[in-house]
Amino acid sequence: TIAEYRKGMVVIAMAQIEKEYAAALFALAAENGCERKFSESLAQVSEVFSENPEYAEFLSSPSVSGRERVNALEQAVGEFVPEYVLSFLSLLCERRRIGSFEGCRREYDRLLREAEKRSTAFVTSAAELTEAQKAELKKRLEKLSGHSVDMNFSVDTELIGGIVVKMDDKLFDGSLKKRLQEIKEAIDS
Repeated sequence: TIAEYRKGMVVIAMAQIEKEYAAALFALAAENGCERKFSESLAQVSEVFSENPEYAEFLSSPSVSGRERVNALEQAVGEFVPEYVLSFLSLLCERRRIGSFEGCRREYDRLLREAEKRSTAFVTSAAELTEAQKAELKKRLEKLSGHSVDMNFSVDTELIGGIVVKMDDKLFDGSLKKRLQEIKEAIDS
């Protein structure tokens, strides 16, 4: 429908805006050699927002003036974030884009991992992997990506067997559940 199409276009536009804001902040951080420090500050702000969801709502409220929102933001996080990060957050508040903060933070962290030649892999297995299996998987993923990989492991018994790896916007599904689904689709067609 037209409404779904418009909603999809808005989501795409928001993602592009988040990328542009994050890229601008990352470029500023790189100029000043503060990439990691900015990332840590953004993580602290994210923690404040997640612990106080009503605060993020206040910062995006149309009934509160831009100056009041920025003043409240400065009082809440101004002491522990660098000046450039505070300016970035103030800009999001002024432009009523504080709702895009988490997307900006994720994109900033992606840019940081890329610059540091690091990846993050999310590994889901049907059963707990041994330390040897984890080490071997890490070694293979680092060889595949060409750089270091931070590993996050979880267990999902619904996979039946095998593993699923999400890394750098790629999905490697080696689960038995996926294989059975493919066999079923082949039989049904």
